[in-house]
Amino acid sequence: METILLWPDGAPGAVGTSDEDCPAITPYLVEGDGNAAVVICPGGAYGMRADHEGEPIAIWLNSLGISAFVLRYRVAPYQYPNALLDAKRAMRTVRLHAEKFRIDPARIGILGFSAGGHLASTAGVLFDKGNAEDIDPVERVSSRPDLMILCYPVISMDDQVVHKGSKDNLLGSSPQGDLVDLMSSDLQVGTDTPPTFLWHTSDDEGVSAENSLLFAAALRRHGIPFDLHVYAHGRHGLGLATEEQHTSGWTETCASWLDLNGYTQ
Repeated sequence: METILLWPDGAPGAVGTSDEDCPAITPYLVEGDGNAAVVICPGGAYGMRADHEGEPIAIWLNSLGISAFVLRYRVAPYQYPNALLDAKRAMRTVRLHAEKFRIDPARIGILGFSAGGHLASTAGVLFDKGNAEDIDPVERVSSRPDLMILCYPVISMDDQVVHKGSKDNLLGSSPQGDLVDLMSSDLQVGTDTPPTFLWHTSDDEGVSAENSLLFAAALRRHGIPFDLHVYAHGRHGLGLATEEQHTSGWTETCASWLDLNGYTQ
């Protein structure tokens, strides 16, 4: 698959020129014009990116008639705000080149797993409309996702809830309180937050289901439509969850929700 660098001349804050210093998207496009699209953020505690939460998810979305873009975002030793800059840049790039990718610029969602779910959620609550005066045409475009799919996501940076490894990799060992609040996505939900699909397992020992519950509660308070599914059993990091007969139903349920929102063919 073709890989597209998000900043061909070097990303802001990059300290080298290896692949890990160069955020990029890999397109998985479906046939036809005007398709919906989703940017995928694999998980990995902001220390790596899990392969099983990248390409297999893109192929599943393709089966629904949705084009997909797997994001290679920066992870440790990179810290905030680099990954968020990468996710927002990915949204802008896909939207700017919607005609080239044969997608609908008004139907571009974002999906993430675990720490990638945190990244997706921050892209959904901390988006901007773009800077119309920027010399870079990509930066003139809105970074707002039109919907979010958050799979066993890290949401809160509160020590009582957070996945410590993700927090340490993203914010360091002693972050300031205002940054902790900013990166707690449930505290940043507003009336313009996109509709959201969330799923988790109640016995997830890696990232507590409390994260999804907190985000859903915040969405409810602000009148944002959401689907919330908490399955009884399943280890953390299931991806498509094909080995879990009950939990694997999340993909069918999510496909129904995507259809409800006009994303499937």
